[in-house]
Formats: sequence, C-alpha cells, structure tokens
Amino acid sequence: MRRAVAVLAAAAFVLCACGRTKKPEPTPDPAPAASHATEKEHDVIPRRAKLTKEVMAAAKIQTARAAREALTPTLALPGEVSADPDRSARVSSPVAGRLVDVRFREGSEVKKGEVLAVLRIPEIGRVRAAHKATQAKATSARTNAERLESLSAKGLAAKQEAVSARAEADALDAEAKALGEQLGALGMGTAGGGSDLILRAPVTGTVVSRDAVVGQPVSTDQTIASIADFSELWFLARVFEKDLGRMTAGASADVVLNAYPAETFEGKVEYIGRQIDPVARTVTARIRVQNRRDMLRLGLFGTARVGTRGERAGEAVLVVPRAAIVELAGKTVVFVKVGEGEFETHDVTIGESAGGKVRILSGLREGEEVVVEGAFTVKSVLLRGTLADED
Repeated sequence: MRRAVAVLAAAAFVLCACGRTKKPEPTPDPAPAASHATEKEHDVIPRRAKLTKEVMAAAKIQTARAAREALTPTLALPGEVSADPDRSARVSSPVAGRLVDVRFREGSEVKKGEVLAVLRIPEIGRVRAAHKATQAKATSARTNAERLESLSAKGLAAKQEAVSARAEADALDAEAKALGEQLGALGMGTAGGGSDLILRAPVTGTVVSRDAVVGQPVSTDQTIASIADFSELWFLARVFEKDLGRMTAGASADVVLNAYPAETFEGKVEYIGRQIDPVARTVTARIRVQNRRDMLRLGLFGTARVGTRGERAGEAVLVVPRAAIVELAGKTVVFVKVGEGEFETHDVTIGESAGGKVRILSGLREGEEVVVEGAFTVKSVLLRGTLADED
C-alpha cells in the first residue's frame, strides 16, 4: 500500500513539471546595429561632377591653369560701401503740399520716369488759373492793339493810343509766359486742370528709404524717397598719409567685406582724394566694384588690398584666379578639370591675394586646370547630387 502511494505521488509531480511552460529568453534586436551598418551618409557631397555639353555651354564654363607668379605687394585699406552719386537720387517736392497717393515701397525696384507719388498742391490750381486768365487778357489786348494800329494808319485813332495798346499786349504776353515757366518749374504743364503734382523717379534703381504716408504734409526740404542703383557701387577706402606715395589711380584692388569674409569683390582705384582729413590724417580712395549676386549693402565695412607702385614683387608662388576659389560645405575648394565635362573637388589652403590672384598653399599642383567661370554651376550640380542621394 505504501509503495502504491509513493508511485502515485511521483507521477503527479512529473505531470505538474511537464505542465509548466518555460519562458523564452529575450533575444537582442539586431535592427539598431544593422541600421548603423547600412545607414547612408547623406551629408557627404560628391567629389566629382559630370556636366553635359549643353550645360557647359549655358554656364559658359571656362578654366585656367594653376601657375607660378610673383604677387604684387599690396596695401590693406579699411573702408565702407557707398552709392555712386551719379547713380542715386533723393526725391522731394519743389513746392509744399499734401500726399494723396504713394506708389512705392522701401526695397522696390523703380525705373526712371515711373510715378512714385501724387501731391495735392492748391498753389498749382491758382497759378494755372492765373496763367489762363493772363493768356485770355493778352489775346484780347493783342486784338485791340492791332485794331488801333489799323485805325491809326487811316488817321481815325491817335498813334499814342495804338502804341499803348501794343505795350499792354506785350506785357500780358510776358506775364503769361512767366506763369507758364512757373508751372514748368513745379513739374506741371500749362494744359489741363487740377492741383495735383506727380513726382517721378529721377533714376532707375532700388528704393533705399521711404518717408511718405498718404495724407502727410510735405515741405520742400523733405526727402520722401532715396533711390540708388545697386548694380555698381563704390568702396571708399581710407589711405593713411604715410601710404599715399605708394598709391596710384588705376591700381587693381580686392575688396573683402566683414559680412562676407569668404567673398572677394574685384575693382580698380578710380580716384584718390585731394584733401587730407585733418583728424584721421587719411585720404579717400574710390574703388568701383560690381555688385555680384546682389550681395552688397550700403555702409558695409571691409578691407581693400590695393596693389602698390614702384615696389619689387616677391618670389614666384603657385596662384589661381580669385574666381576659382569657392566655399562648399564650409570648406575652401576649387573645381579641377579631370576629363571632358568632368570636374573634381579639391580642398585647398589659400594664402595672400593681389591683383585678382590668390596664392595656393596646398591642395593643388602646378598646371592643373581649375574652373574660373561657371563655378557656381558646378557647385549646384554637386549639391543636387547630394539631394538625389537623399531621395
């Protein structure tokens, strides 16, 4: 009996153990490791760009060989960007009035002769009315003078009376002419009516500032708009008295602005001032620069490196044209031609510059061809390649 009970108990224990389900051990997820292994580095810009003949023709791609040259000694001159007075204007009214219409905004592009604003000027109405009245009187006096001259010739009127009538007619004609010139000076014609004066843009350019609101009274000494042509601007460099003898008009200059330290604007010294600033002891050198990609702003500070005269150049160093230097992903690069329509990116270290040429310290070999015209197109192709990878 005891033996049977022991056998039954052992069987029950085995059944209970078999009924228990063992929990599976958690397996590590291989996904993160796999994703890191297969992840594509989207931020890596391709090193080579292939351009078709059509793209190269449209971009006017040009290359030049890296060569050894002696850079001209330069002067570093501080200065700022300014508008060319011959390409800028300040708009004001020749007579006091009130604005009834304003058709421009700050920053808008305007063409010469375009309507900017309309002023209501009561004085114009009075002058135009006086002009018309004087013209009518002059016509009547002229007719009367001719009649009296005819009668005087027949002995039917006194000669003095005819002379007085002629003098009155001449005086009225002169008064009418003066009133017409006054209307012309106000910018109005003698024909038509009303008392509105139209102000037009005197030059083509960009509206730099605006001081005009509908209903605002305007005086003759108030400027309602400033306009400047930004296609070409001046860099006004300050030449210290001790360096004046090293300067000459016509010298080449490379202008680097504080706002764009990686960009260089090439120009030439147009004029060197004739008067020394008594406080700063400097003379202004005027350098004309092209506003490439509309980057320039009035008042930007920077430095111009101007080639000096009568100084011996240093030793020959490896140089490329300034236009070959490009900023790409925070690096200074050039695009080297490696085949027909194929260009490769070279990271370079640059040194001093002068006369539109930049010294290459590393990253380029003598004789290699670099893109000097159309580099922006090559850069765009490389960046588009990066976006295509991400897609």
